[in-house]
Amino acid sequence: MILAIRYFGTAAGRVQGVGFRMFVQQHAMDLHVTGWIRNMEDGTVQMELQGEPEAIDKLEGFIREGNYFIKVESFSLEERPVVDGEKRFDVRY
Repeated sequence: MILAIRYFGTAAGRVQGVGFRMFVQQHAMDLHVTGWIRNMEDGTVQMELQGEPEAIDKLEGFIREGNYFIKVESFSLEERPVVDGEKRFDVRY
C-alpha cells in the first residue's frame, strides 16, 4: 500500500491570470498527485494536494519556484484527511 498525504494550500503573489492553475495541474498530473485548485476573489489561489510525500514535496518546490510569469510570494500548507478514491487533479471554477 502506498502512503498518501493530503494538504490544503494557499498561494499568494502573481498567481492569477498567468496560467498558474494549469501549471500546477500539469505538474500534479506528472507526479500522480490528485486534488483540485481554484482562484479566489481576494487574488489568492487555493488547492488541495494528495499523493505520496515525495511527490507532494516536489510539487511544492515547483509551486514555490514558479516560472517567468508566475511569482509565488507566499505558500502555506495545512494537513487534511486523505480522500479515498480520488483519481484526478481538477481545476475548479
